[in-house]
Amino acid sequence: MKFAIVCDSAADLTPAEVKESEITVVPFYISFDGEHYVKDGVDIGALEFHQKLAENPNLYPKTSMPTIPDYGEAFYPFVKEGLPVLCICLTGKFSGSYQTAVNTKLLMESDVESAKIHVMDSQLATGLEGVLVKEAIRLRDLDLTLEEAVPLLEDIRRSGHIFFTTKDLKYLRHGGRLGAAAFAVGSVLNIKPILRMSNGELDSKEICRGQKRSIYRIVDILLETVKEKKLDLRGYLIGTGIGLPFPEYEEFLEVFHRKVEENDLHPDGWVKMQIGATIGVHTGPFPVGVGFIKRCAVPAQN
Repeated sequence: MKFAIVCDSAADLTPAEVKESEITVVPFYISFDGEHYVKDGVDIGALEFHQKLAENPNLYPKTSMPTIPDYGEAFYPFVKEGLPVLCICLTGKFSGSYQTAVNTKLLMESDVESAKIHVMDSQLATGLEGVLVKEAIRLRDLDLTLEEAVPLLEDIRRSGHIFFTTKDLKYLRHGGRLGAAAFAVGSVLNIKPILRMSNGELDSKEICRGQKRSIYRIVDILLETVKEKKLDLRGYLIGTGIGLPFPEYEEFLEVFHRKVEENDLHPDGWVKMQIGATIGVHTGPFPVGVGFIKRCAVPAQN
C-alpha cells in the first residue's frame, strides 16, 4: 500500500472492520466517575457502553480526546517505515481530536525530515466518519497515492448528512446542549428533538411528539432533504445507526427501505452503523439515526 490510515475511535468502526482493513484507531477516553478513564473500543465496546447507561439511568459519562502521545504512537511505526500517513478525525466542531493530531504531525515532521502526514477533519461523526474512513481504505486498496486520495475524500465530506433522535432528553440537558426550560417542557410533553448534522455542524431540525413518531419522522426528513437538494443517490451510501437495539428496529428498517424504493431512489449501497460513546454520552443508550454520504468518484485505471 502507498499510504497508511489512522483514525480516531469516533468513527465507530467495529473491531472486525479495523482488523480486516489493517488501519490504526486512536481511542477516545471514557470516564463514568470523572476520575478513572478507559479507552473507547479497547477497554469497553459500543454495545457494552450503551448497556451500562441503560442499566444505570443516573450515570452521565464523559469523553476525553486522544493525546499527542497517543497520536505519536500511532504515527511513528509508519513514519519509521517511510510510509505516508492519512489521519481522519472527528469534526473539529465537536472535539479537539483533529487539532491534537495536527499538533502531533507538526512535532513529528520537525523531528523526522522524511515524515509525511496528512490530517483531515472529516467534518463528520460516528458512522459517517466511519464511511469516510472506509472510502479511504477503498482508495488505498486501489493503489492510489496519498496525493491522489486526499482531494477525492475532501470532495465528499460535505455531502454527508445525519438526522437522528433519542429517547431521553436528560443526556442532552446534562451535557449542556439543552436548556433547563426546554428540558422541562420536552419531558412533560414527551417531545423529542430531531437533530441534523451536516458540514461539521449540529443543529435542531424540528421537534416531534412521541418516540415512535420521531423515529419515523427522521426518515421523512431525509427523503425531503434529498428532494429539496435534487440529489441523485446513485453513487451515495445510505444507512441507519443505533445505540442499543430496540424491538421495533427491524420494522423501522423495512419501512425505511420501502420508502426509499417508493421514492425511486437508487443508492449505491446500504450500511448499518453502530453509534458509539463519543455521541452516546450526549444521546444516552437509545439514539436512532439515518444518513447518507457520497462515495468517491475513482478515476479510471489505465
